[in-house]
Amino acid sequence: MKLYDYVLSASCYKVRLMAALMGRKLDLKAVDFHPGREHRSAAFRALNPAGTLPVLVDGDLTLTESTAMLVYLAQVSKAGAWLGAGPVQTAQVQQWLAFSARLGASLGMARLHDMLLYPGDIDGFRRAGVECLRELEAHLTEARFAGRIYLTGDAPTIADIACFPNVALAPDGGVTLDDYPSIRLWSRAIRALPGFIEMPGIHRLHELKPAPEAVPPLESLP
Repeated sequence: MKLYDYVLSASCYKVRLMAALMGRKLDLKAVDFHPGREHRSAAFRALNPAGTLPVLVDGDLTLTESTAMLVYLAQVSKAGAWLGAGPVQTAQVQQWLAFSARLGASLGMARLHDMLLYPGDIDGFRRAGVECLRELEAHLTEARFAGRIYLTGDAPTIADIACFPNVALAPDGGVTLDDYPSIRLWSRAIRALPGFIEMPGIHRLHELKPAPEAVPPLESLP
């Protein structure tokens, strides 16, 4: 499988991460997204008329939507549990995939604005991003009270992988995660998955240290 990739893209990272979790090796083809805007070139548009990243090519198959790539990687890896078990969870997964698009249009756009100077209403992007984070935090808090850590159950699905990057990278767009403890615990659980890989801005070790609230107070230390 060949992935047309930009290392700083949250959408590209979703696919790289999913492939790593599935134990699939990707042939990465770097695209000069910024500043070269190679994704808008005639040559690239011949591959993907929309001029967007990522693009996954496997034999005669070309996919241009990252969520479709997550589904494909789970299917070819015979990891059906990642798609949802039964009609209820499968529908829930699809709902969170739609939510991931809202994350990209808010937190993702705020990050593009701040990091790559993309034009747009930065205050609007951040407000919409905060609304998404509050919605996600409420859901994950309720799940945590029920003994679950992931979006749709006791195990991760492609929904978690679709939503994780833009949430984890929210600080790059000026949106802090300090007020969202359930999101931080969910993020830590994803970072601890076997096969997890990093990207610039998303690391693993500091998130796996004890949470601040788990550190004993000074007066209790010997």
